[in-house]
Amino acid sequence: QVQLVESGGGLVQAGGSLTLSCVASGRTFSIYAMGWFRQAPGKEREFVAAISWRGGRLYYGDSVKGRFSISRENAKNTVYLQMNSLKPEDTAVYYCAAAKMVRELGYRWLPTDFDSWGQGTQVTVSA
Repeated sequence: QVQLVESGGGLVQAGGSLTLSCVASGRTFSIYAMGWFRQAPGKEREFVAAISWRGGRLYYGDSVKGRFSISRENAKNTVYLQMNSLKPEDTAVYYCAAAKMVRELGYRWLPTDFDSWGQGTQVTVSA
């Protein structure tokens, strides 16, 4: 079992930046990739970014390419999501997730690919 705890959400003006963190604990040796999803009210959960835990493969959703950056710090079992040039449409609850597999580059991760989830952190971008 892997436990995930997100932090770093908040309120920011459009054009601003935020950095989310996610710390993993428990059976972290079983983690092969970690990712971020987001869900706005009334919408489906959307893939944001993912990173392989060992090889450093990077994956991004189309709506955040060029603005968001995912990174990891294995020694701290932590993954980060640096969000720049934020837009009101980025407003959502952001969830961290861990997977027991790695996919090929360019793969569009699905929520069902992930085995463990955090509780989510709210990001609100004002116009």
